[in-house]
Amino acid sequence: MLTRVIVIAAIAAAVATQVPSLLHAPVDDAETPVAKVVTQEAQPVALTPAASGTVQLQADERGHYAGTFRVNGKSIDGLIDTGATYVAINESTARRLGFSGNGLDFRYAVNTANGQTRAAHISLDRMEIGTIRVRDVEAFVLRDNALSGTLVGMSFLKKLDSYRVAGGILQLKQ
Repeated sequence: MLTRVIVIAAIAAAVATQVPSLLHAPVDDAETPVAKVVTQEAQPVALTPAASGTVQLQADERGHYAGTFRVNGKSIDGLIDTGATYVAINESTARRLGFSGNGLDFRYAVNTANGQTRAAHISLDRMEIGTIRVRDVEAFVLRDNALSGTLVGMSFLKKLDSYRVAGGILQLKQ
């Protein structure tokens, strides 16, 4: 039950980051649906060279911090979300990482901007960005229609020594 609440809170936090872009979506005509879902892929921002065990990410034009991560040896683009309790990935990404559809137990009910969906709990062996390497990161897998990309939440960030934002730069330190 507690896990369900945490997952719902993480998804709600992820959805909240997209609300400003939804509020600015133009309405074309009277036939446009009342609720319009806008999905924008996070564009990875280049890493700034820093000391060993330190990575700096520049904010994009929307103020989001994105980067290219290596998860279980595969490159994926991820959006840093300090409001998300866990790392969240979609089912297609999970399959690329070696998690089969049959091995995923979508038993956790979660609510998203696209409605209710199911989530499966997994553990990522390793997650890396730049010179930072973290092992055994808890994550949830959502159906592709519920999550278009990867959200890097606190299950990754809390394994770092520190993270901070100053002057539009997110610094991750291990």
